[in-house]
Amino acid sequence: MLAADAAFSSRAVRADGPALDRLRTDFQRDRDKIIHTKSFRRLSHKTQVFLAAEGDHFRTRLTHTLEVAQIARTIARALALNEDLTEAIALGHDLGHTPFGHAGEKELAACIARVKGVDPASAEAKALYRHNEQSLRVVDVIERDGRGLGLTDEVRDGIVHHTGSVRPRTLEGRVVAISDRIAYVNHDIDDAIRSGLLTEEDLPQTTREVIGRDHSARIEALVDDLVDNAAATGDIRMTDPMWEALCELRAFMYRAVYYSDPVVHEQQKARHLIRDLFGYFLEHPEEVPTEYRAISDGDDVRAVTDFVAGMTDRYARMVYEDLFIPRPWR
Repeated sequence: MLAADAAFSSRAVRADGPALDRLRTDFQRDRDKIIHTKSFRRLSHKTQVFLAAEGDHFRTRLTHTLEVAQIARTIARALALNEDLTEAIALGHDLGHTPFGHAGEKELAACIARVKGVDPASAEAKALYRHNEQSLRVVDVIERDGRGLGLTDEVRDGIVHHTGSVRPRTLEGRVVAISDRIAYVNHDIDDAIRSGLLTEEDLPQTTREVIGRDHSARIEALVDDLVDNAAATGDIRMTDPMWEALCELRAFMYRAVYYSDPVVHEQQKARHLIRDLFGYFLEHPEEVPTEYRAISDGDDVRAVTDFVAGMTDRYARMVYEDLFIPRPWR
């Protein structure tokens, strides 16, 4: 039933050999393993762009993940690709995200850079912590008390290469990578409108004409264009006009939202919190939970990084308050 260039579960590669299941394929098993992890559950309390948002309808890292999975599965089904592999990659792609979105990721990289004597603002520093690489570490090492999940190579490849300069090997992995961008650009617009930072009329007229004039129309146009072009070319790419419009819309979001004063102000608070937590636990490695120290091979920086990266926003705030905010005497 699948296209000839789809990834077949019967050919899946797993480091410890095939683990046959009476009812599920290897990719189904990988998907189920990811859903049952602690890291996946914690995504519900990790925010995206709008940190510590009080409204019930702002996206979290979990709702983002589910939206990516939905878009990716739609594309995979239309192209007769392996939906199970696509869904497994989508559900696992952001497991390594820090608390407080990309602000937390940037600060964690800067913290590691300072320890290693690297300029925190350099490109070298940014490479010291990448959430996609941490996502792979989560499934390979951190989960199941250091044993990892033992996922197939196809799922692991899709997770680590969903962002960055290296494209995933499988078409399914490429579907997730582009679905991630479709999802976050559109739901960040939705959240920015909800927050009062934007209105639909503020979006560039050129992109509104090419992609669409509301949330649903934009996603439908992007997905339709991708599916039609992929079917014609054999690769997971949009047409040039649609891709250029999406890139223009993304650039607009950086100017109008991601780098706006209200968002940057809250991100600075989050970065300060991450910096203080990292510094404290590096000075007191014995207070890092045993499970993280056990898989760090004696590397305190690695143990602290894994611990802080795995925190939810609310747990990070709670630990920060416990460590640094005076409590009233009763």
